[in-house]
Amino acid sequence: MAQKATIYKVELSVSDMDRHYYETHKLTVARHPSETDERLMVRILAFALNAHEQLELTKGLSTDSEPDIWQKSLSDEMELWVALGLPSEKLMRQSCGKANKVIVYSYGGRTAEVWWSKIKSSTTRFGNLQVINFSEKDTSELGKLASRSMKLQVNIQDGEAMVSVNDSMVYLTPVAWKDADH
Repeated sequence: MAQKATIYKVELSVSDMDRHYYETHKLTVARHPSETDERLMVRILAFALNAHEQLELTKGLSTDSEPDIWQKSLSDEMELWVALGLPSEKLMRQSCGKANKVIVYSYGGRTAEVWWSKIKSSTTRFGNLQVINFSEKDTSELGKLASRSMKLQVNIQDGEAMVSVNDSMVYLTPVAWKDADH
């Protein structure tokens, strides 16, 4: 019998001084059986970094044709496609054709560095693609904050993020490996 997703209830308070966005989101996050705490928390962080009233978590790992997070316009046009991990060049090409802006949040230390060195040159033609990497140390610490019911506070300033749950805090410094052209 297939394992079912585990449901996480998240109250996410975002204070993004860079974009002047201050809002609290109540999220119900389905964690796929193969998803780690680290990936779950990176997904929530990616949501916070792009927080918007129309931003949505998708089915993620259980659906290949969907990103982990998306933002659609009122006319159902794909404005933002957010993918996590180390997607293939083919998947990035397809997503860049479907969305106005695509952001890939990679993590995993040396594995991510090897992935990027192999794929970097084939991404130069995608003007709407942004690739951001998190260090293995940062995401490992972030994964330790996961619990089934969380009140997360994410403060973003000068491109850096501070994530706090109760008395625990993790500071993350995203590194832009590729910026979008527009």
